[in-house]
Amino acid sequence: MNTNFFNQIQQLDFTGVLQLNISKGAETNLIVSVLLNNEQCGDNAKNLIPPLTFNATPQEFDEGFFEQIKAPIKTVSGVMVDMEKFLKQMEIVKQQSAMEKEKTEKAKKEKEAKDKKFKDGMAKADQLEKEGKFREAWMKVPDITEFPEKADEIRKRKTALSAKFATPSLFGEAEEPQPEPPKTDEVTADYPIDETDEEETEY
Repeated sequence: MNTNFFNQIQQLDFTGVLQLNISKGAETNLIVSVLLNNEQCGDNAKNLIPPLTFNATPQEFDEGFFEQIKAPIKTVSGVMVDMEKFLKQMEIVKQQSAMEKEKTEKAKKEKEAKDKKFKDGMAKADQLEKEGKFREAWMKVPDITEFPEKADEIRKRKTALSAKFATPSLFGEAEEPQPEPPKTDEVTADYPIDETDEEETEY
């Protein structure tokens, strides 16, 4: 007897395990329930999908069973596959979100550390300035190349400090401004010229 049953199951479009439960109903009817289970799908919502249940005579099952389950099985299979894809995609999103959060936290910590270094440098410069150590204070002001975003503030601070100490000379001592030599008025008075002195003596 060739029923062609398994060939028709083979032609169904589904992913997972197709479960058939067959029980006898009233009179000559059969009760057939069809449940598709996809173990690869990790979404528990799949358990809410009800089985397909049919109550018909054996002849009716022979004539139209596979036509009745073909479309629903394909739909249920697609739903569970999509659910699994969705879960995997969500897992990727979570991982990326965690990575982004970690990256943000790292950037935040680096910025806090950099800000602290800048504030500590400026505070040290302030302390040395109060002690009258202007040259040392100037050296403690943070470097512009390390803090380019605070370039204006650093320039102003260094300029203010450099104004408080004199430019060193070649000998390391502070140069003192040299007074200009007094200007003497040019002699413009006319003195009488002794013409006799200018005359040559003739011999």
